[in-house]
Amino acid sequence: MGSNVKLRARAWKYGDNIDTDGIIPARHLTSSDPQFLARHCMEDVDTEFVQKAEEGDFIVAGKNFGCGSSREHAPIAIKAAGISCVIAKSFARIFYRNAFNMGLPILECADAVDGISDGDEIEINLSTGVIRNLKSGAEFRASPIPPFMQELIEAGGLISYARARIAKREADE
Repeated sequence: MGSNVKLRARAWKYGDNIDTDGIIPARHLTSSDPQFLARHCMEDVDTEFVQKAEEGDFIVAGKNFGCGSSREHAPIAIKAAGISCVIAKSFARIFYRNAFNMGLPILECADAVDGISDGDEIEINLSTGVIRNLKSGAEFRASPIPPFMQELIEAGGLISYARARIAKREADE
């Protein structure tokens, strides 16, 4: 991810303690198909989420986003629903790691969460951590995503990253 790569889209804002069952209800875990999971993403938190969210949009949430179980279905559902980044005041630690393993960018920035309203258009530079609210003009700074984590995101997640590394190693031999 070069420092000039920016994401720009609408924010969908939610509160604190959105757990993995809120992100993808357990009743839908009969499948691990990303597109199936995407159709049910956030439905118990916001019944209209899948209909209103567009490709590239952002989820903005309060504290402890992704708490609950350690299932990786939650970041898979979010990513498959077309969400390009989640910004929260804080993330449950297992969700934080699962998100990067699945190739879903996430940023912690309490000031940005407080300064963004539902439906605002925002711009994010993942490399620098700069978040701009294009409606208000406010600018916030999250910790930038470390280079290795950026590589995981660019590869589409940990499995794709590992496969590419193995293929490169085999080609070099």
